[in-house]
Amino acid sequence: MTQLTAWPPRTRADCLALDQADPLAALRRRFALPPRTIYLDGNSLGALPRDTPAHLAAVVREQWGRGLIRSWPAAGWIDAPRRVGDKIGRLIGARRGEVVVCDSVSVNLYKLLAAALRLRPRRRTILCEAGDFPTDRYIAEGLVDRLGDGYRLRCVAPTRLAAALDRDTAVLLLSHVNYRSGAMHDLAGLTAAAHRSGTLVLWDLSHSAGIVPLRLAAAEVDFAVGCGYKFLNGGPGAPAFAYVARHLQPRLVQPLHGWFGHARPFAFTADYRPAAGIDRLLVGTAPILGLAALESAIDLLLQVPIRQLREKSLRLSTLLIRRIQGELQHYGLSIVTPSHQARRGSQVSLRHRRAWPICQALIAAGVITDFRAPDVLRFGLAPAYLRYVDAWDAITRLRRIMRTEAWRDRQYARRSRVT
Repeated sequence: MTQLTAWPPRTRADCLALDQADPLAALRRRFALPPRTIYLDGNSLGALPRDTPAHLAAVVREQWGRGLIRSWPAAGWIDAPRRVGDKIGRLIGARRGEVVVCDSVSVNLYKLLAAALRLRPRRRTILCEAGDFPTDRYIAEGLVDRLGDGYRLRCVAPTRLAAALDRDTAVLLLSHVNYRSGAMHDLAGLTAAAHRSGTLVLWDLSHSAGIVPLRLAAAEVDFAVGCGYKFLNGGPGAPAFAYVARHLQPRLVQPLHGWFGHARPFAFTADYRPAAGIDRLLVGTAPILGLAALESAIDLLLQVPIRQLREKSLRLSTLLIRRIQGELQHYGLSIVTPSHQARRGSQVSLRHRRAWPICQALIAAGVITDFRAPDVLRFGLAPAYLRYVDAWDAITRLRRIMRTEAWRDRQYARRSRVT
């Protein structure tokens, strides 16, 4: 990636000019965004593609309403988990037949962690990063508790991951981009380091799929999971995806034996026999409406090179970082996202002891961002629909809030139950 040395723009007018020349400007118009709102939370829930409501309506009206059960074969419902999985595979550098859409990230983590441990029967340790997404840790802890027999979860600082790989490490479980800080791991480098120690690797791509160019097959990644409703814009609760390298699929034994993962799901035999290939990760009936919404969004993303999304993402984050460094640090705001472009995903995270009321004041000012306990304010950058002038205006509004201490307003003092 070329370093963006002649950056950032110096005025709001510069940003407006950049937006006019932006090759992704037409893509922004394909999303339904509320007027007078700057949306900086695409790393939690992606915006609605304009084509999705009509596509869903057609699926409901024609395929479900008229086709009824005939739509399983006729409308391609039966193949949807693999079909949409192959489309996501194009975004993450996977081969055909290595990605399937099903369940949630948590359920897929459980299935793949159990499968990985079975592939390394003489090893007992799952290694993870201290401070990684809590649910990933919960899933690993739950699996370790169920297995007993010396299995353990070991969490170390991110700088110690490579050194912590040893002969007892069965699987390295990592988020590619840290949900709190936005720091991004060297996926290829850590995968290679793990393989040198005989360790399998399971990556959580929830904060990088669809926004960072990935080459899972080229990097020889073993397993991966990812979220459908963040940068992939599949809608709230969209189904997740799972990746398994082709060479591991014949030996994959996952613990949830459901009928859609059976070699002959409609034979209804008493015994379970796993399907060939990636289909053995399936469990229950596919959520067709969720898959339809996700497929509509993926089809939109596939119309632009992911390299362009990444380059604009880096420009946006650099713009935010430079303005914060130059105008806001004396207000007690500190940047926790790495300054080096190769080490950050598509967000800028700030730390402040009053991060919660600052976040609420920003939302009241028309800048939707989010908060992570205890003191982190996150700006998620979705270049598919975020403009340069949006990034500029967000910092201008933040500066006004800090200068006037608007965050001290009593209405922001109480913490909502949903953070």
